[in-house]
Amino acid sequence: MTRKILFSSLLSAVLFSSCVSSKVYKDLEGKYADLQQENGELSEDLESTREKAAQDLQALQAQYETLVSERDQLQKDLEASREKYANLQKSYDALEANSSSAIAENSRRNRELLAELDEKETALLAEKERLEQLEEDLAARSQRVDELEGVIAAKDAKMNALKNSLSKALTNFEGKGLTVEQRDGKVYVSMENKLLFSSGSWAVGTEGREAVEQLGTVLAENPDIAVLIEGHTDNVPYNGSGALKDNWDLSTKRATAIVHILQENNRIDPENLTAAGRGEFSPIASNASPEGKAKNRRIEVILTPKLDEINKLLQEIE
Repeated sequence: MTRKILFSSLLSAVLFSSCVSSKVYKDLEGKYADLQQENGELSEDLESTREKAAQDLQALQAQYETLVSERDQLQKDLEASREKYANLQKSYDALEANSSSAIAENSRRNRELLAELDEKETALLAEKERLEQLEEDLAARSQRVDELEGVIAAKDAKMNALKNSLSKALTNFEGKGLTVEQRDGKVYVSMENKLLFSSGSWAVGTEGREAVEQLGTVLAENPDIAVLIEGHTDNVPYNGSGALKDNWDLSTKRATAIVHILQENNRIDPENLTAAGRGEFSPIASNASPEGKAKNRRIEVILTPKLDEINKLLQEIE
């Protein structure tokens, strides 16, 4: 959260500065890259922990099945010993009348057998207690894994519902350079510059403002979504005059222009918003054709679910 506040403060300083330093924007890009890397590492940690939890659950299940087999074998041994004891008791009864020495030997064997039976019953009881504890641990771990999968499924369902809500809210802008996609657990809203800006400008036009305001209406209903606004350009060098020096400056100014429109909706928490300029360095099409350049000149709004609840469950599983 501290990083987002610092990043927003830096961007606000950029907005009200009459002369923008290239170094400032490079610093901002570095901070943005760190945030993006941190988000990627968190997603990787989430997937790794889910796999480890599944592996641990499978190992516990195998251990449980082994203990059940051992318990069953002990039970069979106990029954065999009891049968042996019964046979010896019969032999004892038969020999009792004939030989005092035989009786003594039979008594010794009986005592040994009783001691053996006691030892096996004690071992069986210990295994039973161990098995019960393992069953409790297995059930608790399984429950936490189920909860984690449930939370992840709920997050996926929420993002799918968000994507559908955005598609419905922005349907009037279909075919005008606006697309809504869901992939990798995130929702991407891409708006080509022809919908938003004039060439070389970061002032949002009337139709583009309407699209951003419609986007903001949906975001206001989803306060637990992190919103990253990325500005992109084609590879044509910026040749405007004034405070802006290059495509880095232009892409960042366009991203912050979208942020400012979203902030006009007071139901959107500014802490959920991050603006970044990518310049010409993250194209989605070839810059060799006018059509490709048009696709690369865009604003991408990347919506990501907050992972606080998932992180808590991951800590409990570990």
